[in-house]
Amino acid sequence: MNAELADRIAALEARVAALEGGQRTEPAAGPGGLIGYHGELTDPLELSWAITVTPGPVLALADGPRAEVLAALSSTARVALVRTLAEKGAQSAPALQEAAELGSPGQLYHHLKALTGAGIVEQDKRGSYRLRPAATIPVLVLLTAASDVAGQLRT
Repeated sequence: MNAELADRIAALEARVAALEGGQRTEPAAGPGGLIGYHGELTDPLELSWAITVTPGPVLALADGPRAEVLAALSSTARVALVRTLAEKGAQSAPALQEAAELGSPGQLYHHLKALTGAGIVEQDKRGSYRLRPAATIPVLVLLTAASDVAGQLRT
């Protein structure tokens, strides 16, 4: 059983136990409780996503893959590319270069390589780029959380 499935099963078992009034056992490592997020989008794609996990197993996962995702989002140009794809859907390379105000196709492909390598962006059959559907809501949650940490959501 893969780690994601095990985490989801553990979270479901904890929720059922809480609903039934049973006692929940916390994971041995890391903080107890539940962490989750969800989202529903209707435009430009119709997507729904929800996940609830216990923090201990998530904190025990290898840091490399999650650091790669965070690194892929660590530049304003890449965030602009993600924002454009989230707002407008699939875009051609020239449209993305213009939207992110990049001076050359080389700069664009450098940033797209990081985003595709992290599983955030993919190229469709027509050669346009789009957010990978399974990554769309999680990436928007990351950007929302970063905005919250930066104090941008609170007045």
